[in-house]
Amino acid sequence: MTKSIQFRLIVCLIVIGAALFYLYPTYSWYKKPPQERATLEENKDKILGKILNLGLDLRGGIHLVLEVEVDKAPKGTEKSDAIERAREIISNRVNEYGVSEPLIAKRGENEIVVDLPGVKDPDRAIDLIGKTALLEFKLVDDKAKQTDFLDKDGKFDETKIPEGLQALPDKEGKKMIVKKEAELTGSALTNAKVETGEFGMPHVSLEFNAEGAKKFAEVTEANIERNLAIVLDGVVQSAPVIRTKIPDGQAIIEGNFTQEEANNLKIVLRAGALPAPVKIIENRTIGPSLGRDSIRAGVMACIVGLLLVMLLMIIYYEVGGVIANLALLFNLVVLMGAMTMIHATLTLPGIAGIILTLGMAIDANVLIFERTREEIIAGKTIRVALDAGYEKAFVTIIDSQLTTLIAAAFLFQFGEGAIKGFGVTLFIGILISLYTSINVTHLVFDLLFNNRVLKKITIG
Repeated sequence: MTKSIQFRLIVCLIVIGAALFYLYPTYSWYKKPPQERATLEENKDKILGKILNLGLDLRGGIHLVLEVEVDKAPKGTEKSDAIERAREIISNRVNEYGVSEPLIAKRGENEIVVDLPGVKDPDRAIDLIGKTALLEFKLVDDKAKQTDFLDKDGKFDETKIPEGLQALPDKEGKKMIVKKEAELTGSALTNAKVETGEFGMPHVSLEFNAEGAKKFAEVTEANIERNLAIVLDGVVQSAPVIRTKIPDGQAIIEGNFTQEEANNLKIVLRAGALPAPVKIIENRTIGPSLGRDSIRAGVMACIVGLLLVMLLMIIYYEVGGVIANLALLFNLVVLMGAMTMIHATLTLPGIAGIILTLGMAIDANVLIFERTREEIIAGKTIRVALDAGYEKAFVTIIDSQLTTLIAAAFLFQFGEGAIKGFGVTLFIGILISLYTSINVTHLVFDLLFNNRVLKKITIG
């Protein structure tokens, strides 16, 4: 065995070994019961971090299209800046929520597409994403009384409210008269966290930056024994009495929260307020059962297509077809291992990309075998004809695969969602098929001839 063949064999073994190493956690994970899989997935230990991620169409989840109401943004806000800022904030909220492999992308002039695979509580996710989360600290007008603003029928009449004041509802729907201008906003926040109070009730603790802490200290010092309303999206969460100056830039939001409500509030406050309200114009939930059906159908299509191609190759190219089929299986294993290694997300179009890749990989072998046939007809021996076939087909294979590779790169770079998933699998698959269709099959032929396993190999 020559050194060249030895080197190529070692490289081939390393590649297949690496692919199997990354695929093993995926296989062992899918063998476990659903409940155990869910627990292990939450832990995300080092080994399970290699599990192949499934897209929205395979795993289930929610698909949202949000419209940013830029006309309601503060004056002077650029439309493009408002949409980009909204996308960043939504992305931060989703990351805090803990969704794996989400898609958050701008679409059109003022729309944002959000795909959240594996989300089990769509209502909570929608509430987190759509909440403006504008936090304001407003002084309560302690002179105003509810009875001062009632009409003859005893209903609240906002037209009676003096200028500079406004009526805001609390969590129970009761009106509270506060100053229209906020003393401080959530833009000065640096952190928000959930803590448990002395009676076991959760509350949200806030920390301000240096400028915010200074302003908060000034406000609390000048308004001792007055109520300071903590307002979130126009609703008074609580209105504690200022007992003393607060110089350390810390505040607490209390409001009889459940643990989940407190966590939700923490997430939206830490991510920041949206620059403009968002409106959900499309809300689609994909169940896990549909995802399992899609996986089953996609895998079945892949298996049937693979078997038919392999059968045709054996019938038409005989021993050469068997070797090409081995390279095809090698291609599939390495492709799945590579996607697992880079944590790529597998989607239904991605499965289609895998099937297309396998077809193009076998197409390269067809070119090689047809060139080899021409050399055999010209009177050359099978060994010389094979080497010539690989040499002459090389340029054609590179040319055809390179054009597909460029197209896949553009799909990956500029596509979104399903199109991007198709581009990823096609791009990786083409690179691997270039190696397997040219090097792996040639290596097998060289090993068979050098070890005299076969003295003559038929190519159909």
